Amino acid sequence: MEIIGSVERTSFEASSDEEIVDRVKGGDVSLYEIIMRRYNQRLYRVARAILRDDAEAEDVMQDAYVRAYQHLDQFAGRALFSTWLTRIAVHEAWSRLRLRNRSQQLEDTGSDGEFSMNLVEPSPDPEQNASRAELSQLLEEALLDLPEQYRAVVMLRDVEGMSTQEAAVALDLTEENVKVRLHRGRAMARGWIVERVGAKAKSAFPFMGVRCDRVVRNVVIRLAKVALESPAIN
Repeated sequence: MEIIGSVERTSFEASSDEEIVDRVKGGDVSLYEIIMRRYNQRLYRVARAILRDDAEAEDVMQDAYVRAYQHLDQFAGRALFSTWLTRIAVHEAWSRLRLRNRSQQLEDTGSDGEFSMNLVEPSPDPEQNASRAELSQLLEEALLDLPEQYRAVVMLRDVEGMSTQEAAVALDLTEENVKVRLHRGRAMARGWIVERVGAKAKSAFPFMGVRCDRVVRNVVIRLAKVALESPAIN
């Protein structure tokens, strides 16, 4: 599997997830890069919300992409492909969290993790950049300080803009449970911050540039190994 060229990628970028998945299953594996770049930011956000760790979030993303590729035959279309993929990432993140808690390797340094998420894209306007950085920092603090059971729900609904139904499927919850957790999470996270950020919420928790390329390269390498071991997707 090789990273596809910009011209070839452009010709397929308007295709639906399902169309791309069908082509990947048919042997055009290079198009899987489009899927990765399309959902890197979403998977990063939800994994980061669960684990509160940048490096682990990246590992979860890579594992989720590889696992999804290996089980593309199990995607039945009962939910959106994006929801199916998000659900895999959520399961990977929760598995890591359970393992981390079970092994008791958390070290409480008093800092509760390093909040170095590079939330804001560079801006030529220092005043505008400072304002966006402040908003993003407020949103980050509001969400990441939430108890575990609320973080992913608020992230998927308020930041990613997923519907209640999509979030419920991705998180293995009932729609009513999603609504309850969202309501409580917003209140606990000083809901007025989330509401005032509004459209600017999409500028928070970015996943772009070098980090995006790194994840794509690593997954390409791993999928190449998978192809050698099992050339065809069953």
